[in-house]
Amino acid sequence: MKLSQLCEKLNILECHANMDMQIENVCCDSRKAGKNSLFVAIQGLSTDGNSFIPSAFENGAIVAVCERKPEQNVPYLLVENARNALALICCAFNGYPAEKMKVIGVTGTSGKTTTTNLIKHILETQSVSKVGLVGTNGNMIGQKMIHTEYTTPDSIELQKLFKDMVEEGCAYAVMEVSSHALYMDRVDGIRFSTAAFTNLSQDHLDIHKTMDEYASVKRRLFSLCDKACINLDDSYSKFMLDGVKSELITTSVDSSSATIHAENIKLSTDSVEFEAVYENTRTNIKLPIPGLFSVYNALTAISVCLSEGIRIEQSAAALATASGVKGRVEHVPTDGNYSIIIDYSHKPDALEKVLKTLRVVTKGRLICLFGCGGDRDHDKRPKMGKIAAECSDLVIITSDNPRTEKPMDIIYDIIPGMKDTKNPYIVESDRIKAIHTAIDIAKDGDVILLAGKGHEDYQVIGHEKIHMDEREIVADYLKSRKNQ
Repeated sequence: MKLSQLCEKLNILECHANMDMQIENVCCDSRKAGKNSLFVAIQGLSTDGNSFIPSAFENGAIVAVCERKPEQNVPYLLVENARNALALICCAFNGYPAEKMKVIGVTGTSGKTTTTNLIKHILETQSVSKVGLVGTNGNMIGQKMIHTEYTTPDSIELQKLFKDMVEEGCAYAVMEVSSHALYMDRVDGIRFSTAAFTNLSQDHLDIHKTMDEYASVKRRLFSLCDKACINLDDSYSKFMLDGVKSELITTSVDSSSATIHAENIKLSTDSVEFEAVYENTRTNIKLPIPGLFSVYNALTAISVCLSEGIRIEQSAAALATASGVKGRVEHVPTDGNYSIIIDYSHKPDALEKVLKTLRVVTKGRLICLFGCGGDRDHDKRPKMGKIAAECSDLVIITSDNPRTEKPMDIIYDIIPGMKDTKNPYIVESDRIKAIHTAIDIAKDGDVILLAGKGHEDYQVIGHEKIHMDEREIVADYLKSRKNQ
C-alpha cells in the first residue's frame, strides 16, 4: 500500500518522505520492523520512541512517523500525536474494517466483561449469526477464542483483529473500552454505533492521578459514538451525560425517570429476576448470574441491544439462557458443605459489591482472601482493606500480582485500612499457602471468596509471569487432603 494511502487521514505537519513508496508492514516496536516497514515512534511513559528509529531502519523500516525530527538522516513524517497517527494508519492498512461492521463499546470501572458478553449473547441469539468480542478475558470471533494481553489491544493488534472479524463474517464487534485505550488513543479512527457507561469507581489513579481526570478520559468515548447508553444511578452519570451528543438511552434501578428501569427485583444464590419497565410496558427478566450488579449489567445490555433494534422481549429470551463469565462470581467444587468463589474484584467498589452479594447467601462465615497489585495505585490499598474487614467475617491478606514490589510492602499498605474494624485477619504473603489456609479453616456454611485474580491463570512476580490457576490450586489441595 502506498504511504499516501496510509496517511490520508493524518494531519501531517512536515513531510520528508516519498509518498509513493510502498509499505508492507506497520510497527511501533523496532524489533518487529521488517522489509519496507513504516515505523511509528511512540513516546512511552519511560521510553523515547525516537531513540529506536535507527534499529527500526536497520531491521527494514523505510520511513518513520514521529513527533519530532529524527537525529538520523532518514525519511520521516512529522505529526503532532504519534499514537493517534498509529491508530489512523492501522485503520487504513487493514482497509478500515470497523466501517464494515457495527462496533459497540462498553466503558466503566466494573461490569464491562460480563456486559459485553451478555450483549454478544443477545445479538447472536436474536439478531446475527456471528459477533466479535474484544475484552479482558480474551478476544473472540464467533465462538473462537483468541488470547490477548490487554483489555483493549494496541492499535496494530486491534485493527488486525477487526479485519479478521470482517473476513470471518462478523456483523458486530462488541468491545470493552478501557481508560488506557482511550488515554493512549488506541480506538482513534473508530466510530462506535453504540457506546455504554456502566459505572465509575477508584482505579488506575497511577495513570490518571485524579478521579476527575479518570472520568474525563472515559467520557471521550461518547464523542465517538452515534448512540449512548448511560447508567443514571452512578454518581458520575451527569458528567458522562454532559459529553453525550447523540441518541440516548438511560438505565436505572433507583429512578423511574430513566428510559429503562428495574422494579420488583428478586435476588437468589444463582440468579436475579426483575421487571424491565420501558415505555409503560413491563418485561420479566431472569438472568442466571447472582448479585444486584447483575441487574445493572443486564439493564445495560438490554439498552445497548434496544439501540441496535433488538426488542426487550427478545433480549429477555436471550438473557434467560446466558451463562456467567470465567472469574466473575465463579463457583469451584469443594470437598464439603462450604463454598469457594473466584472473582476478579481487584478494585474497592468491585470488592464491596461482590462481598455484599455473597453476604446475602452466606449461612456461616464469609472469608475474604485478597491482595493488591504491585506498581499500581497505592491509595486504594487501605480502602480495600477497610472494605474487606467490614464486609466479611475473616480476612486473609495475601499477594495479587506483586510485580516489582515486595509482597509484604503491599500488605503493610493494606493493613492500616483495617485498624478500626473488629473482625480478625490473617497475613500470608504466599497466595497458594493462603488458599490452603482458607480451605483448612472452612466450616459448614462458610463461603470463601478468592478475590482479585478471576480469570487470570498466572501471577506476575518481578517482570515474569508464573503459571498459577486458582482452580487448579483448589483442586490439587483438595485431592491431597483426600489422600492423606
